[in-house]
Parts: sequence; structure tokens; C-alpha cells
Amino acid sequence: MPGEDTDGELARRAAAGEAAAFAVLAERHYDRVYALAWRWCGGRAEAQDIAQDAMVKMATAMSAFRNDCAFTTWAYRIAYTTAVDHIRARRKIVALEPARMSALVDGADRDTPEDEMMGQELWREVRALPDQQRDAVLLVYAQDLSHGEAAALMGCSEKTVSWHLHEARKRLRNMLEAV
Repeated sequence: MPGEDTDGELARRAAAGEAAAFAVLAERHYDRVYALAWRWCGGRAEAQDIAQDAMVKMATAMSAFRNDCAFTTWAYRIAYTTAVDHIRARRKIVALEPARMSALVDGADRDTPEDEMMGQELWREVRALPDQQRDAVLLVYAQDLSHGEAAALMGCSEKTVSWHLHEARKRLRNMLEAV
């Protein structure tokens, strides 16, 4: 929209203490933050709590934003860590679509009842993965982020994300073969 302030300009003003600028940023990005939260917890009320917590954290930390990255990257990182912290505290994880999860293991789409049950079993196994592997799976397979985007959120390199995904696939194959 012509004349509309960019996220960078709004973030600069919000970091300087302009509450109205942060309000515009919060309105622009709330849906994306909520969507991420919902993916992690699977419940509407819980996702709203996580999204609101993330927005409060952003507002509180806004003065520390230095415009050295895109506001969306910074905001998504706060939303990601808020969601992960919330989930770790409650030990709940959202179930992924069975077809998407089966692609994680063998690249095939599944659409029979047996395949759906297999997808549910696979998700149970994903919950047992080490945190970094689980987070990589969630970000890449559930959030459809690139390895680079997932790496930025996880605070590691793309190669590390690829390694976590490789190890997760290996572990999941072994777990499912044992069943």
C-alpha cells in the first residue's frame, strides 16, 4: 500500500518508544505468530496465550531491536522461543498431518486409513525425539520453512538443521521398523 510504513521504519520508531508504531507491527504480525503457536500446541486457547506472551515479550524487548535483521525474523524468533518454552513447560506437542509426516520418513503421500494410523504412530515417535531434532522437524515439515529459515530461528547453521533432520529420519525409521 503506497505511503504505508515499512516494518523496518515502524520497528525503528517502536524501538525509540513510539507505542503506536509497535501497535501497527503487532497487528501486522499477530496472525503469523498465532499460526506458529497453534502449530506447536494444537489448541486455540493455548495458541492465543502463546501469541499474546510473544507479543508482550516483543513489546518489552523492542528497545533492544537494532534493525540488523528483518523485523519478521526477529519477531518470528521470539514467537518460536516462546512457543518452544511453553511446550517444554507443558510437555504438549501438536500432531502434524499424517501425510506430511510420512513424507518425512519415506517421501510418499499416504491416504488410506492404515497410512493415517501409521502417520499418528510416527507423530508419537516424533515426540520422543531429542528437542533439537523435534524442533527441526516442526520448523521444516510443519511450518514449511527452509533449512536456512529454521537455522536462523534455532540459532544454528543450515548444516546443523540438515544434520538434525537426517538424524531424525534415521531414528524414526529405526523406531518404526521395531514396531
